[in-house]
Amino acid sequence: MQKTVTVEMLAEFAAAWNRHDIEALMSFMSEDCVFETVAGPEAWGSRHTGRDAVRAAFAAAWQNFPDAQWRNGRHWVAGDRGVSESTFTGTAADGTRVEADMVDVFTFKDGKIQVKNAFRKQRPPLPAQA
Repeated sequence: MQKTVTVEMLAEFAAAWNRHDIEALMSFMSEDCVFETVAGPEAWGSRHTGRDAVRAAFAAAWQNFPDAQWRNGRHWVAGDRGVSESTFTGTAADGTRVEADMVDVFTFKDGKIQVKNAFRKQRPPLPAQA
């Protein structure tokens, strides 16, 4: 019997991001997972392939934005594809802040996330809070 991904699973995945829980995040990812980031030198951003590379790239989000949160999540699943919408917020080391709407487009395989392709609105950093 083929495992299927549900909206509830994507909500749990989002909650793991907000807890900064790398072990929980990786439990949702397939063995041959791929993460395509919001920024990078290529049209797709940067592509991280395989569990070790994806784990490191996921953890880098919290290194770059220690208070990172993905708020107002909404999730859809249609067969082997899915989407999560959210508003990303985070403060960089220099104090500047990001607040921008984003989506993750997913491809699923055997009940796991095989591809997480992230897109975020391009918005200038917000000034540091006093």
